[in-house]
Amino acid sequence: MSEPKIRVLIVDDDPDQLALTERSLSSYNFEVRTHRSSLGVSNLVRTTAPDLVLLDVNIPALSGDKVLTLARQQAPENTRFVLYSASDESKLRALALAAGADGYLSKSTQGADLARKLERLHKRPRVAAGT
Repeated sequence: MSEPKIRVLIVDDDPDQLALTERSLSSYNFEVRTHRSSLGVSNLVRTTAPDLVLLDVNIPALSGDKVLTLARQQAPENTRFVLYSASDESKLRALALAAGADGYLSKSTQGADLARKLERLHKRPRVAAGT
């Protein structure tokens, strides 16, 4: 019996980046859903219950760290939130820590490397807030 696919929701306003990441993860046996706006993410997380949410940090209307705060309230307990950006890695790390993200990744991470990192994040036990 094969392991169930990891369900990933990718939120990014750049259609090219969204398509590239979707194709990449789909080829590594992830079940991928995409969304091009920060609006509606909380509802989508609640209704689709993804294992991982890959959030673009620099998205119009509501930045990824703000979306994370709102969406986490609607998400199943085991959903992991990962900030995803082309920003400087030290700034991204600090933002992920401040926002309570489960991880962060550079948009330059693609293919097998992206799949491996997301699989590791998915398997890692989630630390409860405040501990």
